[in-house]
Amino acid sequence: MVHLISYGTYIPKYRIKIADIAGVWKKDSREITSGLGVTEKSVPGIDEDAVTVAYEAASLCVEHSGIPPGTIEALFVGSESHPYAVNPTSTIVGEFLGLGNTYVAADTEFACKAGTAGIQMVAGLVGSGHIQFGLAIGSDTAQSKPHDVLEYTSACAAVAVLLGNRRGVAELLSYTSFTSDTPDFWRRDGIRYPSHAGRFTGEPAYFHHCIGASERLLQQTKKKPSDFDYCVFHMPNGRFPREAALRLGFTMEQLLPSLIVDSIGNPYAASSMLGLSAVLDIVKPGKTIFMVSYGSGAGSDGFIWKTTDKLADMQKKRKKNNQLVAQQRDKKAYIDYVEYLKKTHKI
Repeated sequence: MVHLISYGTYIPKYRIKIADIAGVWKKDSREITSGLGVTEKSVPGIDEDAVTVAYEAASLCVEHSGIPPGTIEALFVGSESHPYAVNPTSTIVGEFLGLGNTYVAADTEFACKAGTAGIQMVAGLVGSGHIQFGLAIGSDTAQSKPHDVLEYTSACAAVAVLLGNRRGVAELLSYTSFTSDTPDFWRRDGIRYPSHAGRFTGEPAYFHHCIGASERLLQQTKKKPSDFDYCVFHMPNGRFPREAALRLGFTMEQLLPSLIVDSIGNPYAASSMLGLSAVLDIVKPGKTIFMVSYGSGAGSDGFIWKTTDKLADMQKKRKKNNQLVAQQRDKKAYIDYVEYLKKTHKI
């Protein structure tokens, strides 16, 4: 058995309203917010990067797990905004956490599913009996070119999950992947901002892979959407996850608890993991969660989780320390566009 032992989340307090970005470029803010389904997004501080936000989430995760850091034998950090081209994020975070030296570390890059790729890697190591505990992190200070459509949604957050072979807050019942060479989003080496294929990123990219992974997971488990209590889909904007859920036969009641994109934007590798965390913050024991990530390039990872009675204690700890996703979402300070450029583009 592979269990989710603990999880930690971090959302920076800074926010910029989508209307303020639109106003700078003389765009109709109502048209943009209604089209993307996003009203504001999270912004990293001037001294924050993928390493620091990953550590914030991971330190909370490890603290609440009760697992000594030195017994964690794997650490994978998924991001598309690693601060170094050559120098791993994972070893820096591992050093900060005090993991010692006897652990396997690696950075993963697969756009917005880099974090869930790490979950699968840890699950394989735990499930095979090779290790007892492993940490997977999705962390991004998402990058976007000024005046590009991505500027309205690219956000910042990090999520860490600790998996292990002892009973935790949720059991991993099944997982799968659906992958193809579909380059809908890319950034060549040495280029500062990513490029994308516009409308092409929807139908042949996001929906094809999310629905493909979902259907495969449903087939291999012989389940149907109504068998699940909650569902989570990657959230590049507010419209795509809603449409994917409805196409598959899920209801808005199953999806809504996970939709953090509306108020913080798309934190890339942390997106679907943050949606899962939002559900874990409120769900009761014995409930099942259907989760599908998406990463441009392109691929989706699908997971089925079942919560246990140990989750209530985790929820109490997180609430007491103002660490719930909803609490972190609501703790915010608005900044203007000039300050936004300073923090994200370091001008």
